[in-house]
Amino acid sequence: MAPADSGPASQTRDAVASCQTHLPSEPSGGSVLFGFDGYVDNVREAGTNAGASDSERISTLSEFGEEIVTSAAADSSLSISWECRGQRTGGHVSHLSRVYQNLGFAPTLVGMCGDPILDLFEREFGDCTIHSLGDPGVTDAIEFNDGKLMLMESGGAATLDWETLQSRVGVDTLVDELDGAKLLGIGYWAMIPELASILDGLRETVFPKLTAPPRHVLLDPANIREIDREMLESTVAATHRLADIVDVTVSANRYETKELATVLGGQTGDDLVEDARVAFDALDVERFVGHSVAESVVVSDDGTTSVRVSPVESPALTTSAGDHFNAGLSLGLVEDLPEDAAVVLGNALAREFVRTGETPTYDDVVAAVSAYNAQFE
Repeated sequence: MAPADSGPASQTRDAVASCQTHLPSEPSGGSVLFGFDGYVDNVREAGTNAGASDSERISTLSEFGEEIVTSAAADSSLSISWECRGQRTGGHVSHLSRVYQNLGFAPTLVGMCGDPILDLFEREFGDCTIHSLGDPGVTDAIEFNDGKLMLMESGGAATLDWETLQSRVGVDTLVDELDGAKLLGIGYWAMIPELASILDGLRETVFPKLTAPPRHVLLDPANIREIDREMLESTVAATHRLADIVDVTVSANRYETKELATVLGGQTGDDLVEDARVAFDALDVERFVGHSVAESVVVSDDGTTSVRVSPVESPALTTSAGDHFNAGLSLGLVEDLPEDAAVVLGNALAREFVRTGETPTYDDVVAAVSAYNAQFE
């Protein structure tokens, strides 16, 4: 890993070179497991009025905010049209399973896929193993050029706990599915208030029975303002206990990293590197990764590395960009890349997804890594 005191440009060059050197010619494949959320995503665009033309659409999140502020200042209601650009399965479980399935792995989904399993999940993941825990939430994601607004219903994840997981899936099934898996991905802290009980249940009941446990666990906190301080602290404590027995990576976007640093460490700065260091110290896991549209930062006992990325000028799709980053990051860890190289892989995969709006193939990812430095020209 690059020294912590080297500049971002130098760290990026070194990390990219490392990724290009260590990235295998093809993915290793194998089984992976993702839990325990599940959503139906409605991807939308906002207009200004019914039947708005493309030129009249609200194109930025800041412009959308101005519309709200102006209406509120005038004590007036606000009516804005929107159109659905598509519907797909969403959440940590779906997005990461989609990427890994496309890369030749065999994902197992343990999440909110419907009771019975919805056709939308069956159509997309019919070749995967699915254990449904209940009804999915619904997300209306309004896409803008500079971000997105997501309105979410939690679905069954809001009441999921270890007892429910045991009753719906069973310990023996969890053991069978996890034994030999290369990765366990879990999302999201904020959407599963009783996640601490699940993490402790896995640690105490499932992991001791595994002959070949996953080498890596990936945790995505999402927006921690969704849960109260006591529940957050219990989840953090359970995460730390899990990190005593397995390599745990916590990955959060820029906003979530700042919230973690503020709530857990009293950090009030505006620097992603510093916020990521505070979050890492507070969480006491193997590594913490903070990612944004301009840089991603990995912090571990080996040091701190910032890897730059150039924002896409005309994004095709931004909803689930963070999940695609996590897919690339975790793939790098699964393939034994150095952690700064894994961050490059996360940046490259996410950027390719945002640029095209399509789940990348492995050839797409390799090409994006090969051309990584060209994005800065």
